[in-house]
Amino acid sequence: MKKVIFMFAVAAMSAQAMSAQTVEGSKTTDNWYIGVNGGVNAKTTHTSVFKNLNPSAGLRIGRWITPVLGFAVEGEAYFNNKPAVSEGTFVKGVNASLLGTTNFSNWFGGYTGAPRTFEVIGVYGFGLGHRFYTASNADNFPKKNYLTSKFGIDFTFNLGAAKAWQIYVEPNITYALNKNADFAGEGAKVKYDVNQSAVGVLVGVNYKFGNSNGTHNFKLAELRDQAEIDGLNAKINELRSTVNAKDGQIAKDQQTISDLQNKLKNQKPQQQVIVKENQNVLQPTVIFQQGKSTIDPAQYASISMIATYMKNHKDANILIKGYASPEGSKELNQKLSEARAEAVKTALVKRYKIAATRLSTQGMGATDKLFDEVDFNRVATFTDTTK
Repeated sequence: MKKVIFMFAVAAMSAQAMSAQTVEGSKTTDNWYIGVNGGVNAKTTHTSVFKNLNPSAGLRIGRWITPVLGFAVEGEAYFNNKPAVSEGTFVKGVNASLLGTTNFSNWFGGYTGAPRTFEVIGVYGFGLGHRFYTASNADNFPKKNYLTSKFGIDFTFNLGAAKAWQIYVEPNITYALNKNADFAGEGAKVKYDVNQSAVGVLVGVNYKFGNSNGTHNFKLAELRDQAEIDGLNAKINELRSTVNAKDGQIAKDQQTISDLQNKLKNQKPQQQVIVKENQNVLQPTVIFQQGKSTIDPAQYASISMIATYMKNHKDANILIKGYASPEGSKELNQKLSEARAEAVKTALVKRYKIAATRLSTQGMGATDKLFDEVDFNRVATFTDTTK
């Protein structure tokens, strides 16, 4: 008995090793099937087999763990062909078995991604049998319950476009391991005795339920060869190096930006001294960002100085001239210079309450003549027209 169990274990591990890493992973609810079968059986050592055939019917529920290995739970009922002269009951006995299943076609031929039309599958395992008989026959059949062991070969045909249906023919032999001993008494031995066995043939049909992969069977995994994997790893490492280099440059640029921001925060606004053509051009200027006509908060200090000047000189009228740096088209720069002058006028009127009639604007377009630094030419200047 121990040798038989050991042989089963070795065969299962060998089949598992040969079938591993070939198919996609499956869920616990995948690769289940259900089936019914029927057939005939007779004692193995009976001299008149065909005169002593007994019909049987059963139900089988199973699951494939891999394309090679699986398990099934099977229940079989055996019927008397001559109940009046044997046990005296129509149902001769029942047997419930836990079976291992091995797909020899996939084991030795490999799984091709779908079941073959014809496959050879081994079934084997242990069970518990129960005999039915009338009280008058109790002396002839002392044991109602006994251990069983079954071996069979399924010659299987997979049918349908999805290979969801199976029809199989199964020759088998079932041993009653301790049939003639008292189940609870002394001397109950578990052994394979051909005189306590029956041979039979089953014909069955199975239906395989749908899986999470969209089929009724296992699906091959998309494996990559080692050269391709090495190439992908090299590409990944190259991309990581590029990303690390860019991260270093970004960090460096961020530090430069941070240093400039800190420098600007600590630096007081300085008014630029323009080259004056005459003495009525005032010193403060309002500097703008490239392409912008909105006033930065720091530039309001210059506008505030002009507002104070106009409040101290009640008769002063101011011409606000807007300028743009040379980048861009002439038309765009003209409009930008006009918008900058108007933005400064609006600030003087709304924020500092300077009468709009005392202010005028003029867009001067693009220039690079006011200051040596190009960025400083994006300005608005102030001219006292009353001088």
